[in-house]
Amino acid sequence: MIQKFADWLIYGLFSIEQTSRLGISLNFFVYDTIKILLLLFVISSLMGIINAYFPIERLKNYLSTHKLYGLQYVLASFFGAITPFCSCSSVPLFIGFVKGGIPLGVTFAFLITSPLVNEVAVAMFLGSFGIKVTVIYVISGIVLGIVGGFVLGKMNLDRYLTSWVKNIQSSSNKETSQWQKDNTKFIKRLPAIISDSWDIVKGVLLYVIIGIAIGAAMHGYVPEGFFENYISKGNFFAVPLAVIFGVPLYSNAAGIVPLIEVFVAKGVPMGTAIAFMMATVGLSLPEATLLKKVMTWKLIGIFFGVITLFIILSGYLFNLVL
Repeated sequence: MIQKFADWLIYGLFSIEQTSRLGISLNFFVYDTIKILLLLFVISSLMGIINAYFPIERLKNYLSTHKLYGLQYVLASFFGAITPFCSCSSVPLFIGFVKGGIPLGVTFAFLITSPLVNEVAVAMFLGSFGIKVTVIYVISGIVLGIVGGFVLGKMNLDRYLTSWVKNIQSSSNKETSQWQKDNTKFIKRLPAIISDSWDIVKGVLLYVIIGIAIGAAMHGYVPEGFFENYISKGNFFAVPLAVIFGVPLYSNAAGIVPLIEVFVAKGVPMGTAIAFMMATVGLSLPEATLLKKVMTWKLIGIFFGVITLFIILSGYLFNLVL
C-alpha cells in the first residue's frame, strides 16, 4: 500500500516520469520515509507494551551476565537474519532494543545481520549464483553479526549513547516500575505507551527525513557503471576500494544483487563483489544519519570502522574460497 501511494503521488499526481532520476529518487524518498516512521512507531509501541508487562531490568541484567556464554549474540544475529529489513529499516528496532535496556553488543549483532541476510537476499542469490555461494554468504553474514556484536559489546560503548536515549531508558524504567507497583490495567497504560512512541517518532523525524533524502539522491543519481573500473580483477586493493565505495551508498538486497551479477559477469571477483554488496546493504550514510539520534559520532565511527574492517577481511576470504 505504501508503494502504491508513492507511485500515485510521484508518478500520478505530480506526473513525474517513472524512468527519470528525479522520479526514482522522489518515489524512493516517499516510500522509505513512510515505511520507516511506521516501523518506528509500531516497534516503539510494542517495546512499550513489553516494558509494561515484563521486568526489562531483569532481562538486561540476565543478558549482561555470562550465563548464556555468548548465545545472546547468536540469537540476536539469527533474529536479524529472519527480519526483512534494510540498514535504515533496522534502526527503529535497534532503537526499541536500546530503549528496552538490551545490552548494546547484542543490539549491534541484530543491526549488523538484519540488512545483510534475509529471504530476499537468499532467494536472489540462489537464482543468480547457486547454492554454494548462497550458503557461504548466509553463514558469513550471521557470523559477521555474532563476531561484530561480541567485539563491540566488549568495548563498553554505552557511554557513547546520546542523552536522549538515556533519558528514554530512565523514564521507561520508572514508568514500568510504577505501573507494576500500582497494578495498573493495560487499557489505562495504553495512552501513555502510544504517547511515548509518538514522542520517539517526533524525536527522530528530522534525522529520518535527512537520512532518507541522502539515500534517495544516491539511489537515483549514482551511475550504475561508476565503480567497475576500480574493482576489477588483478587489483590487490579492489576489496577495500569496493567496501569504501559501497559504504556511502544505500540499497537493499533486491536492489543490489542484479548489480552484483553485472560485476561478476564483467570479471569482478566474487569475493570483491560480495564485499561491495555487504558494505552497501549493511552500512550507509542514511543509516549513520538515523543513528545520530541515539549514538554520538564517536560511537557511529567505531561501529562503522569495525564492521568495515570485518567486511574487507571477509571479501579477501571469499576470493580465496570462491
